[in-house]
Amino acid sequence: MAGRRGKRRVMSEINVVPYIDVMLVLLIIFMITAPLLSQGVKVDLPHASAKPLDLKPDETPVVLTVTANGDYFLNIGAHPDQPIDAQLVVATVAAVLKLKPGTHVVVRGDKDARYDSVLRGMTLLQAAGAPSVGLETNPNNPPRVEITGKS
Repeated sequence: MAGRRGKRRVMSEINVVPYIDVMLVLLIIFMITAPLLSQGVKVDLPHASAKPLDLKPDETPVVLTVTANGDYFLNIGAHPDQPIDAQLVVATVAAVLKLKPGTHVVVRGDKDARYDSVLRGMTLLQAAGAPSVGLETNPNNPPRVEITGKS
């Protein structure tokens, strides 16, 4: 018996079943949380047929969202889903444009937002140093416009 004890072979295999279990649990967690991460501020964009921006795949524009009740939201910063005041809009956008001068700046204005709220948002972005500001629209199903007049 003493002779058999010394002849034991060392097991050199790795049991991968627990790793597969952990991987599947992480996959389920990511599948559940991914849709929650893509939430944003809900606005009803006006319809217009416009040419989209020419963005590089790794480029994210700065988007200032103006809701129907006049609140401002920025897609950059720690809390993109919380309203932001005018001074913080200017400071945050100025910091981004200082780090990346060629960044596109866009305003997403709700179609029911007051004109002066959207215009104030655009002036805030220009005060932050944005050389040009674009307006985001909804290109799907633009309304038909019929021009009638007396000749």
